[in-house]
Amino acid sequence: RPARADDLAYYAEHFDTVEVNSSFYRLPDPAVTRGWAARTPSRFDFCLKLFQKFTHPAMYLKGADVHAAGEKNPIPAVSGADVDVFQQSIEPIASAGKLGALLAQFPPAFRHGEDSLGYLAWLMQAFSDYPVAIELRHRSWSDREQDVLELLRAHGAAWVQIDEPKFRFSIRQDRLPNPGSLCYMRLHGRNAEQWWKHDHPDERYNYLYSPAEIDGFADTVTRVRQLVQNIYVFMNNHFAGKAVANAAALRHAVGQPVPGEYADEMLERYGFLRGIVARAGPDSLFDGLEHEGGDRLGGDRLGGDGTAEDAEPRED
Repeated sequence: RPARADDLAYYAEHFDTVEVNSSFYRLPDPAVTRGWAARTPSRFDFCLKLFQKFTHPAMYLKGADVHAAGEKNPIPAVSGADVDVFQQSIEPIASAGKLGALLAQFPPAFRHGEDSLGYLAWLMQAFSDYPVAIELRHRSWSDREQDVLELLRAHGAAWVQIDEPKFRFSIRQDRLPNPGSLCYMRLHGRNAEQWWKHDHPDERYNYLYSPAEIDGFADTVTRVRQLVQNIYVFMNNHFAGKAVANAAALRHAVGQPVPGEYADEMLERYGFLRGIVARAGPDSLFDGLEHEGGDRLGGDRLGGDGTAEDAEPRED
C-alpha cells in the first residue's frame, strides 16, 4: 500500500468500529486519541481496553519492573487518580461521541470471590460515566451466574460473551446478553490445540470460522437485537487476516452491505468472500493479511481488535 496511507481512515471505510488493544499496554496520548476521532467518520466508534493496571496487576508490575509484596494478587491495586489519568487519555474520543464502550478484560486467574466482587463493583462505579463491558474467563463466574448478573445489572454493565476453546475451568456462556442496553461479543476462534502451547502468541488465534459457524453467530445477533439497544461483535481470530474475512462474512450473513474493497490475495485465500466484497487494487490495507477486521450492525457493530498505531503484542 502507499507509504503514507492512513490505515485507520482506510479501515473506517470498511468497518464502523474498532477495539483498541494498544490502550491495554500504555495509556493513550490525548493528542493521539484526538487524531483518531478526527480521522474517522461520525458513525465510527472506538471500544478501548482498560489499561492493564486495572485488570492484570502482575503483568503491569512486571512491565514496570516493580517487585512489590503481593504482586501475584489477582486484585489490582488502583486508585481514583489512576481512573482520572485514563479518563483524560480517552476524553477526546468520548467528547467526540465516538466511545462505544470500555472493555475490562480479566485473565483466568481473576476468580469469583468476595474481594473480586468488591473490586468489580468499585471499577464499574469508577467508570460509570461510560458504557462498560466486563470480560471474565474463569468458570467460577458462570457457576455463580445470578450473583454476577445482579452485580452487573446494578451498574448497567455488559457481561462480555466470548467464543473460545473450552477447557475444564473455562467460563460457560450461552451467547445471550444480560438484560440492558449493551451486548458485547468477542470471538477468539476455537484453536484448542495451540491455545496454551504455541511458538508465538498469535498462533492461539489461528482459526477460521466456517460458514456454518458464521451463520450461528448471525442467528445470535438476530435474536439479541430484540433484547438490547446496541451490539458490538469483535472478531479476534486475527491470524493471517482471518478476522477480516470472517467479519465481512458475518456482516453479509446478517443482511448488511459490506463496504470497501479487498485485495486479490484476500479473495484467493478466502474464496467465500467472492460475491460478498468488492475487489481492490494492489495497494490495499488488507493486502498483507496482517490486520483484524469487523463491521458495524446499525446499532449493532462487528469489529476488529487493534488500530494502525497498535504494534504491541497482545493480551487477549
